[in-house]
Amino acid sequence: MSVEVNGILVAAHELKAPLSLMRQLALSLELAPAKDQSRIKSQLVGVSERALRQVNDLTKIARLEEGLFVMEPVSVRGVCESVWREISELYRFEGRQLRPIYANRQKLAVANRDLLYSVIYNFCANALHYSDTETASQLSVRDYHGQIRVSVRDFGPALPFKIWQNLHSRSLEQPTDIAMRPGSSGLGLYIASQFSRHMHAKIGAIRHRDGTSFFIDLPISKQASLWPV
Repeated sequence: MSVEVNGILVAAHELKAPLSLMRQLALSLELAPAKDQSRIKSQLVGVSERALRQVNDLTKIARLEEGLFVMEPVSVRGVCESVWREISELYRFEGRQLRPIYANRQKLAVANRDLLYSVIYNFCANALHYSDTETASQLSVRDYHGQIRVSVRDFGPALPFKIWQNLHSRSLEQPTDIAMRPGSSGLGLYIASQFSRHMHAKIGAIRHRDGTSFFIDLPISKQASLWPV
């Protein structure tokens, strides 16, 4: 099987999974007690929004070279806050926690807001399955070697060495199955990798004894911030 075909199969499998879950939720809605219907409807909306986001991100990859996604000064903390507000509800429904930690003095990075939002969202979505009340996932922003680093720390199984290596060498060229980390999205990492490359940002991962941190390093904007964030 060619690498390209394997990547297509991984993407198809990941996009099929939310559709199957939505079908299951829709069928259960008819039989569910009234008190559970609101929760099921919210789950349906959340699953559909994640699936739509991945489809939209895939279409953006095909259009990266059209000059639509310009680089500009972006408030990194502001983007992280927007992602956290959107995805924290999904964390609550799953009984998980995502804790934001802001320790950056530099406020603005050179990036594209939409692409950066998708990168951070995909990192947070990957961490969704690997937190609980005692080991909350962490979304952190800090200064790092003259850049701004955004990282998402989870407490899941170790990231396979080959995928870690591909991230660091910028050679993740297709969606890749991550068998050792059930629930992780190889499609999401591929999307994050392509968007990061377009923004001339560095993407990578740190393998911990008890989890993984995915990060993106962004160049600092020299433009002075006009808004406190």
